[in-house]
Amino acid sequence: QVQLVESGGGLVQAGGSLRLSCAASGRARGLYSMGWFRQVPGKEREFVAAISWSGGTTDYADSVKGRFTISRANARNTVYLQMNSLKPEDTAVYYCAASRNLGRVAGLYEYWGQGTQVSVSS
Repeated sequence: QVQLVESGGGLVQAGGSLRLSCAASGRARGLYSMGWFRQVPGKEREFVAAISWSGGTTDYADSVKGRFTISRANARNTVYLQMNSLKPEDTAVYYCAASRNLGRVAGLYEYWGQGTQVSVSS
C-alpha cells in the first residue's frame, strides 16, 4: 500500500505561481512513476504531468508544457509540481498518483491522493 498526500494548493492571481507537493508513505514493492492529474466538476480527470522513477523521463500535457515542471526527490519520497504563469483555466482539484508504468491514462495509476484545490483568479 502507498499513501499519497498532496499539499500546496490555494488561491492565486493569473500569472502567479504555486508549487504542489505530494508526499508518499507506506510499504510499496517496486518502483513507481508518479503523475499529476486535475479535475473540475462535471469533467473527466485530466492528465497534467508525469515523471519516471529515476526522474529521467517527464511528460506534460500540451496545455501546461512550458509553464509547469514536475520533479521528484526520492530520498524524501516527495514529488513536486511547480506551476508558473497560471491561468484561470488551470483552476481544478489537483491529484497526484503512483503507477508502475509511466503514462497519461488515469487507469494506469494504482494509488491516488485526496487532492488539493488550485484556484486562479482573473
